[in-house]
Amino acid sequence: MTIEEITKGESKNVEFKVALPKESEKYIKTIVAFANTQGGKLVIGIDDESLEVVGVENDTAFEVMDSIANAVSDSVTPQLIPNIELQTINDKTVVVVSVEPSMGRPYYIKSKGRDKGTYVRVGGTTRPAHSEKIKELEMEGSGISWDELTCIGFEVTDIQIKKLCKDIMEYRKASGLSNREVSEQQLINWKLLKKAENNFLATNAFALLTSDHFPLSKTQCAVFKGRERTVFVDKKVLEGPLYEQIDEAVKFVLRNIRLGAKIQGLLRKESYELPPEAIREIIINAHCHRNFTENSCVQVAIYSDRLEVTSPGGLYGGITLEDILKGHSKLRNKAIANIFAQMGLAEAWGTGLIRVWEYAKKYGLKEPEVVETSGLFRVNLYRSYPGLKNDGEVVADVGDNDGNDGEVVADVGDNDGDDGENVGDVGNNVGDVGDNDGDVGNNVGDVGETSDRNIELRILDLINENNKISAADIATLLSVSKRTVERYLKKLRETGKLQRFGSPRNGYWMVNT
Repeated sequence: MTIEEITKGESKNVEFKVALPKESEKYIKTIVAFANTQGGKLVIGIDDESLEVVGVENDTAFEVMDSIANAVSDSVTPQLIPNIELQTINDKTVVVVSVEPSMGRPYYIKSKGRDKGTYVRVGGTTRPAHSEKIKELEMEGSGISWDELTCIGFEVTDIQIKKLCKDIMEYRKASGLSNREVSEQQLINWKLLKKAENNFLATNAFALLTSDHFPLSKTQCAVFKGRERTVFVDKKVLEGPLYEQIDEAVKFVLRNIRLGAKIQGLLRKESYELPPEAIREIIINAHCHRNFTENSCVQVAIYSDRLEVTSPGGLYGGITLEDILKGHSKLRNKAIANIFAQMGLAEAWGTGLIRVWEYAKKYGLKEPEVVETSGLFRVNLYRSYPGLKNDGEVVADVGDNDGNDGEVVADVGDNDGDDGENVGDVGNNVGDVGDNDGDVGNNVGDVGETSDRNIELRILDLINENNKISAADIATLLSVSKRTVERYLKKLRETGKLQRFGSPRNGYWMVNT
């Protein structure tokens, strides 16, 4: 722990205590949460509010270390052994408890039991794990992949098998992969099917690749006017095999972003305002790594300033965003990831998001943004704006002149002419020239500039995405304090727009429409 790290404050992986609490449960919760999430450090001797290094007395330092070791040993199951050491910062001694993400999950406090004593880390807070999260932690700890489990009650037909084999071969051919015959036996080897006497049993992966058996294995696509989820311009729900949903979702995005023309000498070259390769990578990643036990769908949302793709479920198996951007990955859905690799949809090396960053940089776009909580993983790919120049080239979308600095700027086949108020339907190309307010690349959603009404709508929208979302998760996504979110939740309940059912820990929300 360095002084530079301390000045960044508490985070998902760091928590400070000015002194060791007398009640051990107050810090054991955090140690358990670190072990169940992405690991972290609990530092004793730093004021969590002022970030001042106050230290611990040298003559009690070893006593503090022993107390922590004994409390962890006595209170936590399965056995957890953190690294506890002394460090000197600004000539003062602090105790640093380092916890690695561990596959013995779920870890929990013995006295509370697994259902009430399991904790995870959300932002800079420690939260009780809900039942679905505990189930996933159990599968992680057992090395079980949900998509490889038998899909109870799903009937396998010859038509499904033949279609899937045929589609895999066609995808391989289109991707330039080697020709290979795909048969029933190959599907068994890839853990899509299981042989049982004279018939086949489907795994969850097979059901996902051949049907719409699971109600929440859908892709919700939408175009919104402006930068908030207030006015729909277009929306569509995609069902069926995952790979078909991916193709249709990519087409939906391409239909609803600008197709421009770059004049290079005497030649005119058309290109989308966002790199199609990056769009495809983000959507594939969302389906490949999503948590299918979460009560929500993959969402693809297009705003005037960004493409936003949301995947149910946070990062898996203790992996961090820093790990991902270095090319490391852990597979939540092993069978789906493998079949996507076999089809040429994804590589098996965890480099998908790295390429997204590279595509955005090559296009001259703002760096993509990731928002991650225990309940979702979201990637924002920021759009270019009409009237801008990239590397000195005039960006022109054929058919519309907005008169801005003499540049030709428009959506193909779309003449809005009303400062972005009237969005044309031709070709489904949506682009609000009037929405370009000069704040290109800024992270839009500054709560300080948003009306109470918009904040309420955004909270209700997040609850519609995940009816078990916590106030802490909402606060993280909206970049506001938890107290602010709780105030709005109270107001929404008082006005009858929102209801809460069940216990504070295991309950859920219902939006009244």
